[in-house]
Amino acid sequence: MTKNTLTIIDNRTGKTYEIPIEHNAIRATDLRQIKVSDDDFGLMSYDPAYLNTASCKSSITYIDGDKGILEYRGYPIEQLAEKSSYLEVAIYSCTENCPQKSGWNGGSTGSVAISSCTTVWLS
Repeated sequence: MTKNTLTIIDNRTGKTYEIPIEHNAIRATDLRQIKVSDDDFGLMSYDPAYLNTASCKSSITYIDGDKGILEYRGYPIEQLAEKSSYLEVAIYSCTENCPQKSGWNGGSTGSVAISSCTTVWLS
């Protein structure tokens, strides 16, 4: 049976550590348990220029700079920019529901009333 962990052997002490892997990453703070002595602060990670550091995980956006991918809630950002109006993207950002063009009759989409020079209130 495979475990979703990384096994680390500290050659300084001979101790073995199991670090959990989540979303193909380990938490840098999990390395702090690797110590030479009890009063040691623990092992730190160093990543100059953040070449291999994930600062957060997001269920809203997906970015892969090497492949040129930028998605917002599963939609390619270029699709939102080229095929949606500013108002549609604003509503989508607030409600998580992509407005359907068929629902836009006379400037109203359900509970969202729209007129020129007005604030959009979403309830």
